[in-house]
Amino acid sequence: MSTTTAELLKGAAELFPDEVVTQAHVRHLDLPYDAGTFALITLDNGLDHTKPTTFGPQSLANLNAAVDQVEKEAAEGGIVGVGITGKPFIFAVGADLKGVELLKAHDDALAIGKGGHDVFKRLSGLAVPTFAYYNGAAMGGGVEVGLHCTYRTVSKAIPAFSLPEVFLGLVPGWGGCALLPNLIGAEKAVSVIIENSLNQNRQLKGKQVFELGIADAIFEGADFLEQSLLWTANVLKGDVKVERPEVDRGEAWDQAVAKGRFIADGKVHGAAPAAYRALDIIEAAKSGDLQAGFDAEDQALADLIMGGELRSGIYAFNLVQKRGKRPAGAPSKDLARPVTKVGVVGAGLMASQLALLFLRRLEVPVVLTDIDQERVDKGVGYVHAEIEKLLGKGRINQDKANRLKALVTGVLDKAEGFADADFIIEAVFEEIGVKQQVFAEVEAVAPAHAILATNTSSLSVSEMASKLKHPERVVGFHFFNPVAVLPLLEIVRGEQTDDASLATAFGVAKKLKKTAVLVKDAPAFVVNRILTRFMGEIQNVIDEGTPVAVAEKAVEPLGLPMSPLVLLELVGPAIGLHVSETLHGAFPERFTVSPNLKAVVDAGKRGFYVYDSGKPELDPEVAALLKQGDSVLTEEQVRDRVLDAVAQEIGLMLAEGVVAEAQDIDLCLITGAGWPFHLGGITPYLDREGVSERVNGKRFLEQGVASVPA
Repeated sequence: MSTTTAELLKGAAELFPDEVVTQAHVRHLDLPYDAGTFALITLDNGLDHTKPTTFGPQSLANLNAAVDQVEKEAAEGGIVGVGITGKPFIFAVGADLKGVELLKAHDDALAIGKGGHDVFKRLSGLAVPTFAYYNGAAMGGGVEVGLHCTYRTVSKAIPAFSLPEVFLGLVPGWGGCALLPNLIGAEKAVSVIIENSLNQNRQLKGKQVFELGIADAIFEGADFLEQSLLWTANVLKGDVKVERPEVDRGEAWDQAVAKGRFIADGKVHGAAPAAYRALDIIEAAKSGDLQAGFDAEDQALADLIMGGELRSGIYAFNLVQKRGKRPAGAPSKDLARPVTKVGVVGAGLMASQLALLFLRRLEVPVVLTDIDQERVDKGVGYVHAEIEKLLGKGRINQDKANRLKALVTGVLDKAEGFADADFIIEAVFEEIGVKQQVFAEVEAVAPAHAILATNTSSLSVSEMASKLKHPERVVGFHFFNPVAVLPLLEIVRGEQTDDASLATAFGVAKKLKKTAVLVKDAPAFVVNRILTRFMGEIQNVIDEGTPVAVAEKAVEPLGLPMSPLVLLELVGPAIGLHVSETLHGAFPERFTVSPNLKAVVDAGKRGFYVYDSGKPELDPEVAALLKQGDSVLTEEQVRDRVLDAVAQEIGLMLAEGVVAEAQDIDLCLITGAGWPFHLGGITPYLDREGVSERVNGKRFLEQGVASVPA
């Protein structure tokens, strides 16, 4: 390792005094079958599996020192091979992102890239073969250190293996972009580096790692290291020959890169650079010049570390992993009451989805009610059918399927169904009078301690509870559709909701594996209020005369997962209209009700588009309904107007105390509306584009939060 890199790593370590340092312990083993003495390096930060092993600058220096030792032993003939593995359940999960956040200078960022390369590539330059034993979770740099080895084995029990860098706004920068396509071919490498990352950081299991050709052998988790060492001995003795298919460096490579660009365009619409930088390196890796690839990775890594996208990606990651698990403002969990039976009022699609979720996560009796037996039977039938699907896919066994089916029932009589329920949620028609009546009926028959939860998307929880004898046990419990997919749960505190009810709601949310955010009882809460203002402004410019295609294209630079009108189709135009009417009633000066949207709903249309050609095209019947003015805006003017409206609304929501901080707005939009992870939600984007200061006179987040420190 060059003196310069050693000095750069030392300097980087000084910038990051709080690094959780990974040690690289070297021990010597006598391999089976008299294969010789073997050096095994174990990566371990001294903490249990809940604190995964990472690579910060000091950790890289420790691995480098271990390589110094085994390099000398290999040169002197004292060992026949070197292996690298991790502590129980964890191999290594890559660079320590807390240190990356602290970097302020391009040279310091470059040192991190070069340091990782210089240490890892020494493993491929030893005088003896090297082996990576992926015994547990491996991500990013953890995967890459193994790619520098001669051979790799993987445990069947690995739950998570990935190169997630593009998801965060980086590239696999310690060899991933250059080595992986040269190992398994460009098509598979693009799938791992680009496609999986941009699909919400999809993870591979051990079997997939082996089938892709990343690992040369796969063994059971229980005796993984023992079997790996037996296999290693056979490889070193020549009894096992590792053969890998030849990589196609012809047209297939170019097609894979083109496919990667198509995937990136579909996901981020050119609004985020990381995927494109990774693809450039993969494209150049066709030549097989690894050092050129490593140099390109260093530059890309440094450029991206000093850009806003990565900082926003890390910010979003921390929101979901940390803030999402410790909700701001939630009461003490000690106040939560146990939930041993759940009641669901309603048996329509939303209610049935909720019943299934409660059933699967809590595994307690769940009872549905509705106004007639046919609806009740249909709701229970839906849950049974979904359980059968899980059984068919091998996700649950027959015993579990039978048990779950037995736990879900349906009755017409609320007194019969809810007399011993601890948590009762309604999912009936979105009309305040209907919901008040339902809660009055439930309160009359439910136990005194039962929580009464509402899945309302926009109505006042306080008003809903106002006519009850015990309004303190009513709480908003707003899920997002599809319930099984979107993690967000807006937990709404009514004016009289007490701490015990709220704590129970948060306890249930945790068991449901949802990301819960505490929200004030304000019209449409968080996600629907922001999306309605966003969509409302799009509809306003269309109503005033801007062509639909221009209005839609204007917000493409945000990199949203779908265009506004496709999103409206997903939500349902009637629901969108209802929420806009609710918000217009609350804030008439800012929220409009689009006459064109009303016409679309009145005509019974499910959306603005038809898909006859496979792509969305404006439905001629909808086009005939539209009545537009003569004010035509450019894409830039539309974008400014939409973003200004959103910035204004978020500023007002924070002033009203709808949530504790701007971070909660972003957490809600990322987990409830699929807002791009790489943007960090909405507020970092508005800060970065100067919209926050233009509209509100100040940033939402301090400099250095989701941005490069000043």
